[in-house]
Amino acid sequence: MVHVLGVLLPDLHYARQALTTFYGVGNKTAHRLCARLQIHDRQKIRDLTPTQVTELASFLASPSTAPPLRRMALASPDFKPPPVSMPIEDIRRKAFEDSVPGPADPLKSLKIESEAKRVVRENIAHLRMIGTYVGKRHAMGLPVRGQNTQSNAKSAKKLNRVNRFG
Repeated sequence: MVHVLGVLLPDLHYARQALTTFYGVGNKTAHRLCARLQIHDRQKIRDLTPTQVTELASFLASPSTAPPLRRMALASPDFKPPPVSMPIEDIRRKAFEDSVPGPADPLKSLKIESEAKRVVRENIAHLRMIGTYVGKRHAMGLPVRGQNTQSNAKSAKKLNRVNRFG
């Protein structure tokens, strides 16, 4: 079992599926995370290297401070490879300088676990404060999305009770 940011990731699950155990990470975000960290979708959690686990933990801890993805330009038709005598460090440095930053990264604004829960809580508090219909339904502990209340609102009353007197 692997613990990442206090969340237990099951060993036998695929990496893409296991990442959805984080609050705020769905299938699409998990797929993007796997692509970003170069983890194969069908790789199981127990097969991740310690380096991959560390990269995952550091990225999820602060996605906004992660280095941007670089986009390597394709070679033009008149491209001539560098001479063999040129050191590999110089080749890599030149390739990095020639690369352009990629498009805006949607993972930069990723919020998981307590941050995502805080955002949801603030949104509900805002709806209650401005007095919308949805906010009033939250305050009364009733279903919010138009469900029938005559016979089956018991679970909504239980779940929304926390916000009732807050």
